[in-house]
Amino acid sequence: MTGSAEGEERTPGGLAALLIDASAEAISAAGGHAGGVYLRSGTPGLLRLAVLEGLPGPLFRPWWRLHADRPFPVADAFRLGVEVVLPNATETMRRYPQFAAGLPFQFGSLHVPVTGGSTVFGVLTVLRPSAQDATELLPVRERMAQLAKELGSALRTLEKGDPAAVSWDGGPLCVRPPARRRPSGYLGRFAWDPVTGVVSAEERLNVVLGSAPGDAHATVEDFAAAVAPGDTDRILAALREAAGGRPPALPLYVRAANGALRLVEVWGPYEDATPFGPVAPVRGVVLDPGESAVADVAADLLPDGVFCLDRLGTVVYANPHAARLLRRSRTELLGRPLWESVPWLNQPAVEDHLRVALLSPDPVHFHVRRPSAQERDPDASPFGGDWLALSVYSGPDLLTCTIRPGHGVADSPSDLPETHAAPEPVGATSLAPLYRPIVLAIALTEAVTPRQVSAVVMRELLPAFGGRRLAIYLLQERHLYMAWETGFPQGFLAPFDGVALDERLPGVETLTNGRPLFFDSMQQLADAYPGIALDATEGARAFLPLIASGRPVGSCILGFDRPRSFSSEERAVLTAMAGLIAHAMEKAQRYESEAALARGLQQALLPRRLSEHPLLETAGRYLPGTQGMEVGGDWYDVVPSGDGLALVIGDVQGHGVQAAATMGQLRSAVRAFALGDRRPDEVMSGTNHLLIDLDTGLFASCCYIRLDPATGLAQAAVAGHPRPLLRRPDGRTHLVDLPGGVVLGVDQQAQYPVSELRMEPGAVLALYTDGLVERPGVDIDEGISALRVALARAGAPGARPGGRSLAGMADRLTATARHIPDRPDDIALLLATRRATPLRRK
Repeated sequence: MTGSAEGEERTPGGLAALLIDASAEAISAAGGHAGGVYLRSGTPGLLRLAVLEGLPGPLFRPWWRLHADRPFPVADAFRLGVEVVLPNATETMRRYPQFAAGLPFQFGSLHVPVTGGSTVFGVLTVLRPSAQDATELLPVRERMAQLAKELGSALRTLEKGDPAAVSWDGGPLCVRPPARRRPSGYLGRFAWDPVTGVVSAEERLNVVLGSAPGDAHATVEDFAAAVAPGDTDRILAALREAAGGRPPALPLYVRAANGALRLVEVWGPYEDATPFGPVAPVRGVVLDPGESAVADVAADLLPDGVFCLDRLGTVVYANPHAARLLRRSRTELLGRPLWESVPWLNQPAVEDHLRVALLSPDPVHFHVRRPSAQERDPDASPFGGDWLALSVYSGPDLLTCTIRPGHGVADSPSDLPETHAAPEPVGATSLAPLYRPIVLAIALTEAVTPRQVSAVVMRELLPAFGGRRLAIYLLQERHLYMAWETGFPQGFLAPFDGVALDERLPGVETLTNGRPLFFDSMQQLADAYPGIALDATEGARAFLPLIASGRPVGSCILGFDRPRSFSSEERAVLTAMAGLIAHAMEKAQRYESEAALARGLQQALLPRRLSEHPLLETAGRYLPGTQGMEVGGDWYDVVPSGDGLALVIGDVQGHGVQAAATMGQLRSAVRAFALGDRRPDEVMSGTNHLLIDLDTGLFASCCYIRLDPATGLAQAAVAGHPRPLLRRPDGRTHLVDLPGGVVLGVDQQAQYPVSELRMEPGAVLALYTDGLVERPGVDIDEGISALRVALARAGAPGARPGGRSLAGMADRLTATARHIPDRPDDIALLLATRRATPLRRK
């Protein structure tokens, strides 16, 4: 738990103010604990947390960056442009298990895309108390949608002035939100703009201070004098500290002109100063403390330690007994983050407990070991020190903590002192949270290829341990071949690709010996392996064996920019994660072998050549889905039928080998019926009966058109399939309105009416499956309309001989889908056009 945000550079001025205000409004509207805004970054596909309001940034560092393709609610809201509403923890676990495993607490959340025009800039997100179901949140959703719309409009305007202005590449602005509960002595809020010097206040506060309700105070000195003429310097100092990013020691009690006690609370836009100076007004509130001052005095007399944290983790109150137990003076505690003022609380177990308290309504109780004074001596016993019992009670604005001497029993193994590892340096970032193996395990369940497994490891392993470099090697025929690398100098790892198992290299020996190897620095690595090639950094290295069920799979290398030690907990967690990676890689390798067989089966089932006719030109395209085995049940065919040709396209439900095998059976049946010159309705009925008799549990859609190329007259029957598109010679394009029956394989008595249509010479008929026009979160009619427009713009075919032009049109219509890396469904497309004259053959 460190007090500094990642990176020093911030985006100044208007952008930060817009984000902070929108976040505060959203939290207030949703009755939330906390919230913030994710924005797109300069790295394609990477979102960054720009504003985090109501939570300490260091405790939530793993969520500062988020890839848009991850199965997380923020990523889905951004990528799909839809609201994601998770009313409670149960719904969160059901829909987003990785997100729930990373934050396994009782809360709900809302995530709304921030859109300006056709551009999605980011996501407005709020964490709030759990609700029974999504219907309770309808008013909240409407208000958040309006806020996101207003923010998107403002960001679009900002982008027009500077296209690079609306992106975020630093750490988040950690904002201290205004108090949600107004005490009975509430006098009013105010805001000071350090750039202009103007102070604006609520009307009721202006009245109390003797100013006209709508007036703005010309200078901050005038305002401070109006609040407390005898304490002007203290108020100005507090405001300037907040403007510089450091919260003042709280509470700030001052005296009004009439001698009455007043309490001034001040908060800045975030907790760290920036090279740009203040990026938003400093805000504050003036209170008549009344009984609260008496309460502070009463708490000072309690025999137990009591201290309070605001929602950014800053200590805002501590009684004398708490200061004694924490071994810090009250001056050292007040106004500073807890983990800065008490460095020995900087440990993973305490982080987890504080996260629970910040996000869950229930009290949290735990024990922590307080180090003894002798532990500063390296030779001191690691079992020195004593135990403290802490309880944390969460409120809307504050965490109230009690602390007392403990009974000496740890809450979990992570609370026990390390017996062998050197203690982490004071103030170091806590690493290896215990939930990381759970998150990795859940993420790996969705990875089915070695490349997908490697990408998951990069996303989950590197951020968890602060690593910058990753390399994964897989074992093939007693040699290690590189499967993935990131962060290493270009070409540095090339000499190690394909090394034999008899080489004396740490990446080889960790696998052959079955033991992980940890090196605190590159010097340690060079001493252990003299002559080994080293890159330019001096950082630590971890070499992990990938072994699944006793079988060697490969090795994993984790690299760091700086030297560091590995605690016993970190070593155990890394070893466990290596086991998870090994099992996932073994499964992925088996999957690739099975998928290769399945793809071969599907290619064998699809037509190698389409039947030809002198007056008809056809072109077909098939793209497998990229999720799962990349094989499915889509097919197309062109079959001789009487004096004409039958154009066929179909889609068997599901993916995988069974769908592909069923597709092959249906294709064969349709071909047999077509070659027998059956009417379209008879073809559909016969295929329907066959699929029901096969009893596969699958259903299928199909569109069958028997066309006479000489006359252009066609007869069509449809079974639950998207209607074809017809492009006329003049470029006008429309959806062919065909009545249809239910999908195949459902109803033994289903009827499939036959319709007639006519194709003019030069017209293009487009048959397609739903994978080409369907997108998550988008109505299929919009996708069909987009395909119709694309077909109209594709240009008239027939300009070049040999069918190349129609083939080019097919390529253009599938080009966008071909470059989408994550296609959830298969795509099939069949185009046909009539020629005015027969094709001459050479």
